[in-house]
Amino acid sequence: MNILVTGNNGYIGSILTGILLEKGYDVTGLDTNYYEGIKTSGTDHEIRQINKDIRNISKDDVKNIDAVIHLAALSNDPLGEFNPELTMDINYLSTVKLAKLAKKSGVKRFVYSSSQSMYGISNSENELDEDDSEKNPLTAYARAKWNAECELKNLGSNDFTVTCFRPSTVFGVSPKLRCDIVYNNLVASAYTTGRVEIKSDGTPWRPVIHVRDVCSAFISGLEAPIELVANQSFNVGIENGNYTVRNLAEAAQKVVTGSSLTFTGEHGADSRTYKVSFKKILTVLNDYYKPEWDLMRGGRELVKFFDEIGLTEELSKGRKCIRLEQLKYLIRNQKIDENLFWK
Repeated sequence: MNILVTGNNGYIGSILTGILLEKGYDVTGLDTNYYEGIKTSGTDHEIRQINKDIRNISKDDVKNIDAVIHLAALSNDPLGEFNPELTMDINYLSTVKLAKLAKKSGVKRFVYSSSQSMYGISNSENELDEDDSEKNPLTAYARAKWNAECELKNLGSNDFTVTCFRPSTVFGVSPKLRCDIVYNNLVASAYTTGRVEIKSDGTPWRPVIHVRDVCSAFISGLEAPIELVANQSFNVGIENGNYTVRNLAEAAQKVVTGSSLTFTGEHGADSRTYKVSFKKILTVLNDYYKPEWDLMRGGRELVKFFDEIGLTEELSKGRKCIRLEQLKYLIRNQKIDENLFWK
């Protein structure tokens, strides 16, 4: 089976590609290659690579492809707000364009990397489920993801299976390391400064998930029977996978020996709090999605990786680890234009 992975050279994609190859799949990658990442050995994959902006996708790019895992996007709320109009072009319009081309070309499965951000700010103590909980997309990124899900499901048919996965905030080691996501950021801060400092009161809830468990979910979208995944959305997480910011900070402190933890409370209670239900994926796909990582294991993995690469505070806060800083750098140095196309 030949799998097209868009965004294959990104934080998740660079891990997913390796796992797919280990499982015997043929992989074609498509990426515009904004992000340099951390140079590590053994991370270059010998695959057919299409170096192209997802907005320029064409029918030739999906020729002889059996399934698509679509990751390519401006990948979180800060990036989405960088230019909301571009976010809609890249994350919504290009997603629909790709899916239509894929369906027309005979692709059988389309696995979409969606987002829990579409739930917005929740006033409920109940865990949010995929189908019955209110959608309240507040940002350009969230609106683009929700709109794309709706359009993709309209395209679903007996010959074109659409599955949407909504990952929790991801953490863990990748050659395209990110330190602009919550748990990675906390562990990096503890490692490089010896301190974890939380400016809220630590009570907001944040679901998080290890990058390799996210990959397991996407692959389940390829391997599970069609009747289980067709036109379905799944929150991606683990059992008891909702954590308070305090939980995350305490875990970061524990994995970095000798680091300190303080809660300044200067920002008060953070209104961005939500808990998500993972019952659906853990029951419906229990034979195919088997998460293996928790905070402590993932945190220790990060510390070992930081040792290997010699992570410094400057590196963790610089453009190699902060997506928005890299895009600003590329624009400032006239590598890409203001519409994020390469010059």
